[in-house]
Amino acid sequence: MTEPFKAVQVIEADGKFVLSIVDKLIDNLPPGDVIIKVHYSSLNYKDALSATGNKGVTRQYPHTPGIDAAGEVVSSTDDNWKPGDQVIVTGFDFGMNTSGGFQEYIRVPAKWLVRLPQGLSLRESMIYGTAGFTAALSVQALLKTGVQPADGKIVVTGASGGVGSIAVAILSKLGYQVTAVSSKQAEFLQSLGAVEVLPRAEMDDASGRVMLKPRFAGGIDTVGGNVLATVVKSLQYGAAVTACGMVNGGPLPLTVFPFILKGIQLLGIDSVEYPLGKRAAVWEAMATTWKPAQLTQLANEIPLEKLGESINQILAGKVQGRTLVRLA
Repeated sequence: MTEPFKAVQVIEADGKFVLSIVDKLIDNLPPGDVIIKVHYSSLNYKDALSATGNKGVTRQYPHTPGIDAAGEVVSSTDDNWKPGDQVIVTGFDFGMNTSGGFQEYIRVPAKWLVRLPQGLSLRESMIYGTAGFTAALSVQALLKTGVQPADGKIVVTGASGGVGSIAVAILSKLGYQVTAVSSKQAEFLQSLGAVEVLPRAEMDDASGRVMLKPRFAGGIDTVGGNVLATVVKSLQYGAAVTACGMVNGGPLPLTVFPFILKGIQLLGIDSVEYPLGKRAAVWEAMATTWKPAQLTQLANEIPLEKLGESINQILAGKVQGRTLVRLA
């Protein structure tokens, strides 16, 4: 493996962060147990932050972002993996402070790998990517509270984004009535199964009331801030909402009243450090009973060369669904 391969590289120069495509060698990759030929990656909001110099995501540059990768094992020093195995890499430090998936080859620790489940192609696994895995963890957490389709509508905020759109599709597949919150792409969200689409302003209450009229049997929030607070105040008795994002800010303007008087649960979702031993079961559900019929229509596929343009779009909030990055 002496031939150079293509990789995205972000460098810091004069206070600016510049993205380009460069040639790398296997020797340029970090230490690890397994070398993988990457077929697909995907673009997440966190990747865009890493690519534009957010030191809260990536501390050291030059850097190759990409928190997702799916491909084929080329070589391994770990007996659990052999050449030809198809694998998924998401989470842990991949693509953050370790060289990531926006390159044709990666080298990673064996403990970061999940075997591609039957029923899912490498391409489909990256239509999901970290966003889809996070959506699945959110659905899983919500289902564990016992909420049933007959209990009422489930609200999903930031529904046109990666996590939100997949959450809408999975919940709809499972028979839930989904209220999608988004100020755009109503037709797209309805095609994923949403029974109604509300503008964001309707779920951004500024009245100052500590509780609102009960409207939802559960929720999946991807934005945080006052939108999440509005969801909490709008839940039915005993309902729950998951929280996995904070593009609307970290502070949560709430009182304890919804939690005490209505028994509301707020469930935090983290996909980065989610235990490896539990990941395979979630991916299995994503490949079978939870797999939406509309999965492929969630993806806009681009080559590595178009990544810079797509990063600008996702930072501007102009991306619908998922951006699939083709490397093979």
